[in-house]
Amino acid sequence: MVAILQHPFLRLQFVDRQHVGRQNIIVGSAGSKLYSYAAETGQRLASWPQAEDQSNVENQGPPEKKRKLSATDETAAEQPTSTNGASAKPKTPSWTSIPLVVASSTGEHVVAMTLEDKCVRVFQLGEDGSFQQLSERVMPKRGCALSLVSNDSLILLGDKFGDVYSLPLIPGDEEIAAPKVAARKMKHNWPAATNLTVHTKGNLASLEQQKLQYDAKMKKLSEDGPSLKFEHQLLVGHVSLLTDLAFVSLPVDASGDKKRSYILTADRDEHIRVSRGPPQTHVVENQCLGHTSFITKLCVPTWAPEYLVSGGGDNYLLVWKWAEGHILQKVPLVDETSETSESAPIAVRGIWATSFDALRLILVAIEGSTQLRCFVQESDGMLKEQQSFSASGNILDVTTNEKEKTVIVCVDNVREAGSTQEWRASPATTLVEAYRAKPEGESLTWEPVTNSTISNINSSGTTDLEAIADAKKRKEANDSLYGLGNLRKKHMGEDD
Repeated sequence: MVAILQHPFLRLQFVDRQHVGRQNIIVGSAGSKLYSYAAETGQRLASWPQAEDQSNVENQGPPEKKRKLSATDETAAEQPTSTNGASAKPKTPSWTSIPLVVASSTGEHVVAMTLEDKCVRVFQLGEDGSFQQLSERVMPKRGCALSLVSNDSLILLGDKFGDVYSLPLIPGDEEIAAPKVAARKMKHNWPAATNLTVHTKGNLASLEQQKLQYDAKMKKLSEDGPSLKFEHQLLVGHVSLLTDLAFVSLPVDASGDKKRSYILTADRDEHIRVSRGPPQTHVVENQCLGHTSFITKLCVPTWAPEYLVSGGGDNYLLVWKWAEGHILQKVPLVDETSETSESAPIAVRGIWATSFDALRLILVAIEGSTQLRCFVQESDGMLKEQQSFSASGNILDVTTNEKEKTVIVCVDNVREAGSTQEWRASPATTLVEAYRAKPEGESLTWEPVTNSTISNINSSGTTDLEAIADAKKRKEANDSLYGLGNLRKKHMGEDD
């Protein structure tokens, strides 16, 4: 009998709505669905999409490829759809996961990006926790970082090919067609020679190859660079693969009345670029250089925006005075004096900043690890390591309830703890766990929290994930969840 597993939560966010007179909500993504839960009780409030709530993308992105229908397909297409829903099959989503989820500061909206269709979706989060989709916009490339800025009126989206776009949270009704500049330039590269001017067999074959290459490039431009028929702006472009971004505002003078915004972007080539915010994103203020491997995460604490904590494929974190490009501290993540220090290379999966009263905490998770590292950030920006804790499975994402001084982690219930490849022999029902911080003098300890919120979220579960027997498909599933190691450059030998 094949074991039935549950999709783990890929993203989890505590949404504080008490300041607007509404109940707090926990929003999470697992598999192809979004879920909302009452933060006080853990009761599931809503999920998206529902069977009848599948909508098509209309006039807001590149059209889907059309295929020629066979006679059987045409007959099936002409059959009327059942009105009572008895024989109608629910639509299957065109995506398998939702890797990017962010809620507005008021808790009124949720922005998510679905994977395969590269679609940015904006939802109205109802008082009862329901998701009402307001818009969907298809981007040219898959996103890797998402943020809401300018009082939640603007979406910043960074994609894996190095571009950062800005989109209004609520799009207007007017369509805007972006000109295909690259395609127009390509027309000038059409071979000047023709079959009438070339006669030898070798030259004719060469001309044919040039035409084939031209057609292939034009096809790639039409597929990879579709015109975006909605309001957008390309702000920043990297020549390397972009991995994360952060939007920061700093006061210009001592009064603090006037501020200047910046966009911090990290890439695979160990660079952190500091660009000015809109409309001066073409101005690069400086580069923060100090990492020796790819960078995966940037974290700017809200209580001290002049500091930046970055991590990636190195065995350490770096604390920056980013406006000056100055490294303030190098924080080791492994014990370099230990005999096991030459173990497999690590990758930082996430860095989160949270505050519990006077405690300013920086939390760090490593790819494929059950341990959550904890640091206290002192007034001078330096990090002081505290006691860490280990979850029952690999930590995938972290969110915090600052009022309750609680950290909620979503764990991988499919794979064995500490492994990114080996699947559990029997299903695990634990999807989320909670831990409470207990200050003891100058140190900090953690205790597990078992309450109705966590119990109810775990008991309600997510969608089923059937165990994969085929080794190749299982590896693909593992790599889709644990893909940070693929960013590491392979150093070839002299003979390679």
